[in-house]
Amino acid sequence: MIAHINGEVVEKILGSLIIDVNNIGYEIQVPQGEYESLILGDRIKLYTYHHIREQSEELFGFTSLAGKKLFELLITVQGVGPKAAISILSLGNSEAVRNAIANTDKDFIARASGVGKKTAERVVVDLSDKVGLALRRDNDAIGNSQLISSSDEAHEALMALGYSLGDASIMLEGVSTDLSTSERVKKALQQ
Repeated sequence: MIAHINGEVVEKILGSLIIDVNNIGYEIQVPQGEYESLILGDRIKLYTYHHIREQSEELFGFTSLAGKKLFELLITVQGVGPKAAISILSLGNSEAVRNAIANTDKDFIARASGVGKKTAERVVVDLSDKVGLALRRDNDAIGNSQLISSSDEAHEALMALGYSLGDASIMLEGVSTDLSTSERVKKALQQ
């Protein structure tokens, strides 16, 4: 399996990027927001999902590990394949999609191209308890409320250690964002 790719964006074609890695071009389908934000010539790292079918092989890429994990959760839902999952993740960043699922907002999910109301309902029913809490706020040392995002480095470190998207979110609740990433991970593991 191809877990991630580091390279240069050399072409953009209808929702796909061509990433040059040592003179080999990989075509990787990405969510719309990531497609629009990346510029030709950017050096990037994409976490990839290698989808193999009888007649084709496709790579799907994400700039964050949280995005990839959410994609993997989405494709476990009956009726949601990789294309529908990318379409759902194109509705907003992975945190917005995760928040919609956590809040059982089936209307938000149904806005994705190729996803009907029944499929959207199945997504929120099947995944609402697996994606963890919705957007949450934490207070920094001064008492200012800050939004904690799943693209947080400590969040991604916990997922790299094998914790699920939801468990990593719960573990980081109440851990100050003013601490370094390693200190935040250490405090989360101690709780």
